[in-house]
Amino acid sequence: MSAPRVVISGAAGRMGQRLIALGHQNPDIQLVAALEHAGHPKLGEDAGALAGVGPIGLPLSSKLEVEADALIDFSVPAGAERAINLCVDHKIALVMATTGLTDDHKTMLQAASQKIAIVWAPSMSLAVNLTMKLTEIAAAALKDYPAGADVEIVERHHRFKEDSPSGTALKFGEIVAAQMGQTKEAHGREGRPGERPRDEIGYHAIRVGDNPGEHTIIFGLMGETIELTVRASNRDCYANGALKAAQFVSGKPAGLYTMSDVLGL
Repeated sequence: MSAPRVVISGAAGRMGQRLIALGHQNPDIQLVAALEHAGHPKLGEDAGALAGVGPIGLPLSSKLEVEADALIDFSVPAGAERAINLCVDHKIALVMATTGLTDDHKTMLQAASQKIAIVWAPSMSLAVNLTMKLTEIAAAALKDYPAGADVEIVERHHRFKEDSPSGTALKFGEIVAAQMGQTKEAHGREGRPGERPRDEIGYHAIRVGDNPGEHTIIFGLMGETIELTVRASNRDCYANGALKAAQFVSGKPAGLYTMSDVLGL
C-alpha cells in the first residue's frame, strides 16, 4: 500500500511547522499540500523553508489543488471550520487536532463524520492517551470508595494558548465523571467557597513560558493520594501522533474515530 497523501492545514503555525518537518522526514507519509488562510502574509513561500528543514517544493497555499487522502488540521477554531468543509467537499479523511472548538464546531464534526472518516481527539499524544486509559481504570476502581475520592485536574501550557482549561484536561474530566458520576465543575478557587462538594471536579490552568503541555489528575483519598501525570518535553509528540492518525484514517469508511482506535487501546 502506498503512503497516504497528506495535507497540512495551518501549516505556518507552530504545530503546522512541526508537522511539515516531521512529515517530510517520514517515509510513510506523502506531504502534498500546505494550507493557510487567504491573505496569510507567507502564502507562496516554501513550507519546508518556513519549518526550518529547507525547501521541499511545497508552497504555502490557500487552496487545495491536488488529490489527497487525509488532511490534518492543527490550527485555530476558525481554521477548523474551513478544514471540515474542505474535507467534506473533496471527500478527504480528516484528523482534527485543533482545540478550543465550540459546540457548533463539534456539531459540524458529528455531521461530517456521516460523510467522511474523521479522527477527533483532544490530544494526539501517545502518552496522553495511555494516561487517559489509566485514568479510566483508576476512576472505575475508586467510584465506590467508602470515604469518597476528590478529583482535581491541574494542567500547564505555554503563554500563547488561548483556551482554558485545555481540551485535554476537560477530556480527562469527562472520563472521570463517566465512571464516578460527578456533576459539578470548579475552575480555580478563591475566597471562602466552603467545604468541597463530593460531586465536583476541580480544574486548574497554569500558563507559563513555552511549556508544551502537562496534565496531572489527582485522586485525593483519606490518608493517601494517587496522581497520574503526563508531560510533553516538546511538541513533536503531538505532531507524530497526528501523522500516525492520518495514516490510520486514510481509506477508512465514514465515521468518527478516536486516538484509542489509532493506537489500538
